[in-house]
Order: sequence, then structure tokens, then C-alpha cells
Amino acid sequence: MDDTRTLEARARKEGTPLIDGDTATFVWKGPRQVFLQGDFQDWRGTPLPLERVGKGLWARSLALPEDAYVEYALQDAKGRRVRDAFNPRRSDNGFGDFNHCFWMPKGEATPLGKRIRNVPKGRVTRHPLATHEWAVGRKRGVALYAPPVKGPVPLMVVLDGDDYLQRVQLPVVVDNLIAAGRMRPVAMAFVANGGPARTAEYACSEATVAFLHQRVLPLAREHLSLVDEQRTPGAHAVLGSSLGGLMALYAAQRLPHVFGRVLSQSGAFSIEGTDMVVFDLARRTGQPPLNVWMDCGRFEGLQDGNQRLLPILQAAGHRATYRPYSGGHNYPAWQTSLPAGLEEIFSTAG
Repeated sequence: MDDTRTLEARARKEGTPLIDGDTATFVWKGPRQVFLQGDFQDWRGTPLPLERVGKGLWARSLALPEDAYVEYALQDAKGRRVRDAFNPRRSDNGFGDFNHCFWMPKGEATPLGKRIRNVPKGRVTRHPLATHEWAVGRKRGVALYAPPVKGPVPLMVVLDGDDYLQRVQLPVVVDNLIAAGRMRPVAMAFVANGGPARTAEYACSEATVAFLHQRVLPLAREHLSLVDEQRTPGAHAVLGSSLGGLMALYAAQRLPHVFGRVLSQSGAFSIEGTDMVVFDLARRTGQPPLNVWMDCGRFEGLQDGNQRLLPILQAAGHRATYRPYSGGHNYPAWQTSLPAGLEEIFSTAG
């Protein structure tokens, strides 16, 4: 490691962590020791202490995949977050706080998340939808995206819709992919989650299946030009992440003639050692085949459930793909991974 003076000078000039090949060195200037926690340990376990390397200077090096996207936080001895003054890059963690973040040298955010000049723009409209007791509250927000082409087109229902709208910029991603000829045009229904009731609604809920089928789909048909799933069974798709990724697969397993396509990002298929019912449903044979695309971060404990579910789906006759990425459980990583899934599930070939 550099001597103390060079280490601090590099931190001030380059920002932290300092990147040398596959090594990231976190540097802290202050009178007291701080501790490091982040994606690289799935935000679990004991925070890692930075070691004193000079007067008022602390550091710790970690080996990380060279294409990784990483979010982290520094904490004091009482577990309170402290700002990394050498790293101004921050990402909303979805829990009312921000994580510091960085890319390793061979990784980068997808350029598809930003509007490309002269790319035709789809239209997004917002609708309050009566739940009729299928979901928490009397009304639920749904945003509908119409692609910049004439229909009819398949529909993709997007769970945690507000996050995919705002944090993933999914309409922009899809506009760019369609314009580049990398995916078929699709319409989308962005369905807001139930807030505190999200776990109940997304943990393989029959009420949520009914809400999507009986409330969201009719709304989408009313305002969008959609492929008729009765004439083209399984034409539509469901997308979700984490518990939403679990719910996406479950909805397709329960309504395969409607939702024949699934995009599950970091699907929570096995939680705290308990496999969810999607494993049992996946073992059934003779079901309409699904086209399932799954991704998961290499830092995530959810990897095991995804990896075990993949061959079960394939053995039952489903087309299932699993794509790991070097990162954790967050929307910037999902945004960068998602275009590959959209290209496969909505392939322009054939």
C-alpha cells in the first residue's frame, strides 16, 4: 500500500475507494476508527473495521470483481452512518437514506438509462385504479406506457412500478432498445406496490394474481393496443425484483395462458432457508411452457435459490435463463442488467 502521504493525496485527487486492478481501497480521514459495510457482504454480518495507517488516517482494501457495481456505507463505533468525504457519488437505498457507490474499472452503468437524441418517445399516462379489495387501499396508482409504434403489442406488467419508472427509467430504456431494433415493441403497466403491505401482496398472493388479472389487465386493454392473449396465449409478461421477482414468477405460474414471459431480478425464491411455493409449482409437468429470465447479484444470498430453481424450471419444459451480475441488491445494478433480459424475452428474431 502507498505510504500515508501518498494514500491521502490519491484519495483527495481520485476519490475513494482507490482502484488498483481488482483491489478497492477505502480511505477515511478522522480521529476515530470507522467501519465498512456494503454489497460485498450482502449488508449482513459484522461491519469491517478500517485499520490505522497513519495519524488520523484509516484504510481497508478489498478484492472485488473488476466489473462490479458496489454500494457501501461507513459507520462509527455506535453504528451511525458517517459520510465518506472522499466519495461524492451516492445512490438512494430505498430506505430513506443514501449509500455511497462506485464502479470497478471494467463495469459501467448502462447508457440505455438516459434518453438518446432523436429516439421516438413512448407515452406515459397515470391512472387511479379501484382495487375492489384485491389490494390494500381503495385505489392503486397504475402508470401505462404506450410504445411509439402502432399496436397491437404485448403487455409487460411491472411490479414496484414507481421504482421502475423513477429509479430504473424503464420507459427510456425500452424506447432506446426498440429504436435500436434490440427488442420488440411492448406496452407496460407500472403497478405501485402496497407500501407496508408489500410483503403480504408479493409473497405468492392469490389476491395479487386476481388484482393483476381482473383490474390491471382490463385497464391496460382499455387504454392500450394490446395483443389478445386468447388468440396468442402467454403473450404478456411480468417483471419484478426481489419479492416482486418472486411474485412475477408466481403470477405466470398461476396464469400461464396470460403471462407466458417472466423477468425476475434477484427473485426472493428462498427466504431464510425456506423455499417458496414457486419451487413446487415449477416441478409440475405438462404445464404451458414459460419463457423465464432471471438475474441475481454475485454478492447476494438470494443466488442460491435462483441457481437451484433454474434446472427445475428447465426440467419441466420451461425456457429458463439465469444471468448473474457482479453487484448487489439495488436498482442501479438491476437497471444495468435488465436490457439483456428484455432483449431475450422480447427478441426480435423469429
